Amino acid sequence: MKPFNRAERVSGLIQEAISDLLQKSIKDPRLQAVSITGVDMTRDLKLARVYFVTSAEDETSREQAAAGFKKAHGFIKYTLAQELNLRYMPEFQFFYDESIEYGFHMDRVIERLKNEHSTNNQSTDKK
Repeated sequence: MKPFNRAERVSGLIQEAISDLLQKSIKDPRLQAVSITGVDMTRDLKLARVYFVTSAEDETSREQAAAGFKKAHGFIKYTLAQELNLRYMPEFQFFYDESIEYGFHMDRVIERLKNEHSTNNQSTDKK
């Protein structure tokens, strides 16, 4: 079994800490319906790419959440620096996570293909 490297451990800590901040400390209404789906760290631990989703699936909620993260960036970085005691606090970049939306799209495509396949089989069986 492959052990986790330091970047993976730190990214897990950061994801947990930011999720906790969103629930307990950040009162920005633009970030109330946001969930953190992942954090990717560079190997040198200087950059953290934070991925999020919103409960609303429209473009404006994504943009508002991104603006909320931009405004809360300093607070998040300061609070995590106090909490995590890392030698160097990484710079944060926030991105909307499109993988969940893509997964829903693929489910719809597969379901449509199944339906088309079953209707084609039924029409050939009747002949």
